[in-house]
Amino acid sequence: MKKLYAGLVLGCLLASSAQAKTYAEMFGQEPPYEGDAVKLLNSLDFKQGHIDLPDVPASLDVPDQLYYLDVRDTKTLLTEIWGNPPSAAEGVSGMLMPAKYPPEADIGWGTVISYEADGYVSDEDAEEIDYNELLSSLKTAISENNPEREKAGYEPMELIGWASPPHYEKQEHALHWAKDLLFGKDKDGPHTLNYAVRVLGREGVLEMNFIAGLDQLDEIKTNIPSFLKVTNFDQGKKYTDFMEGDKVAGYGLAGLIAAGAGAKLAAKAGIFAIALAFLKKGFVIVLVAAAGAWRFVKGLFGKKDGPTG
Repeated sequence: MKKLYAGLVLGCLLASSAQAKTYAEMFGQEPPYEGDAVKLLNSLDFKQGHIDLPDVPASLDVPDQLYYLDVRDTKTLLTEIWGNPPSAAEGVSGMLMPAKYPPEADIGWGTVISYEADGYVSDEDAEEIDYNELLSSLKTAISENNPEREKAGYEPMELIGWASPPHYEKQEHALHWAKDLLFGKDKDGPHTLNYAVRVLGREGVLEMNFIAGLDQLDEIKTNIPSFLKVTNFDQGKKYTDFMEGDKVAGYGLAGLIAAGAGAKLAAKAGIFAIALAFLKKGFVIVLVAAAGAWRFVKGLFGKKDGPTG
């Protein structure tokens, strides 16, 4: 009987654990490249099923429609494949991406997952925030910060408006919004999407920063409910588990939006000294020159014969 019980337990554990696939198993073909590009793509493990996030009191249950890249593979994708600086992969807990898109696909998109253990974020201001006024303040602050950005060697940044106005899902305790951003001085240049989702927990906030183009906004909005269903805080760590005496964050929902990519850093460095998001290949990177990143990505994946040097 004990052996039978042990076997049942082991079977349940295996059924609920993550299943890793190769590139060929995930997409039905070998990477359509040669050289270093193939090596990088074949080094990735595409995981589905139950994922315990590292150093985060939460887990993911990844369905067949998505795949998860762990911390190591996320670093490979962000820095070696997409050409972002090493700092883009710091503090991340992995990525979630639609299963129908290979990671190097131009039309592909995904979200970088991270966690801020700042404590319980009160949602009492959810019905009181004037998002138009907040948008105006954000525009002004970004504009006023541009001289410092340019002095430091970065392109100026303009907040065009909400690509999707902030919306709080009270039942899921999740806040999401999207900004329409323009980098550089060319007013006719490509716009960048900064879509953010914040899921509130008892001890902090699970962050999802989407990496996509503005033309993918509708697809992302359609998939937000699916991404929210994937996330689960651990037992005792859910938002509703809050007890008097728990650590409380020094900001509310408006502070999450104003901080953009890190409310914790905002208090130390000023909210607009922070990189707003991880930006996709081909778009302007906040921390490095866009031209350098574009040359890297195009050199690696623009042709099927690998890097051009």
